[in-house]
Amino acid sequence: MKKLLGQMRRAIQNYDMIKPGDKIAVGVSGGKDSMMLLDLLNRYQKFSPVPFELCAITVDMGFEDTDFSEIEEYCKENGIEYHIKPTLISKIVFDVRNEKNPCALCSNLKRGALHTAALEHDCNVVALGHHKDDAVETLLMSLFYEGRINCFSPVTFLDRKQITLIRPLIYIEEKDIKFNKRLKELPVIKSNCPADGTTKREEVKQLLATLKKTYPKLKDRVLKSLENEGQLNLWFDENGLKKRQDR
Repeated sequence: MKKLLGQMRRAIQNYDMIKPGDKIAVGVSGGKDSMMLLDLLNRYQKFSPVPFELCAITVDMGFEDTDFSEIEEYCKENGIEYHIKPTLISKIVFDVRNEKNPCALCSNLKRGALHTAALEHDCNVVALGHHKDDAVETLLMSLFYEGRINCFSPVTFLDRKQITLIRPLIYIEEKDIKFNKRLKELPVIKSNCPADGTTKREEVKQLLATLKKTYPKLKDRVLKSLENEGQLNLWFDENGLKKRQDR
């Protein structure tokens, strides 16, 4: 855990992610990434040089037989405020719209519900569990499927919602989460989404796994290119970062 905490702390400090008095809502799907993020932030809160509040919010997509009771118990044991936001997203995406490529619509609806829930519980910051692999995959997906070079930002300020999005796991590789001993102790929930494992992101993930055999430092190089202001400076939202610093 020390390695992961160190990498997360470096990201928080490098991107000035947390301000004194922030109330951070961690978007908790129940997957390994969001649960690890919640656990790491809960640990970090105890020695953080900047005081902040923490809560967890789960957007219930409406899939049958999804049980969040273990997450609720984990939060109770660790003194973390926990809320579940009920939605009908699964029915809208798969039944009403019957989307062939459901991920984009699902992501937009889920994001909106999470932001609304965060505001309902007086949170001004939303923390998402995107890690290094997600950043690299997102860049390649944007290039392959949209014909543009783009990636999400480690810190983004949403003017309309007056919420700041942060991604504290941006320096952490997925494998370091997946094979961390602590993960076995966390209440990870298997996804009930019928599209799980068959998405375009999964295709890119498999491609990266193949490329990494030839180019072991590929992910590090791509991440470096995203951070390099002398090149494209792809993920820096200058307005968002400036507002984050001034608020």
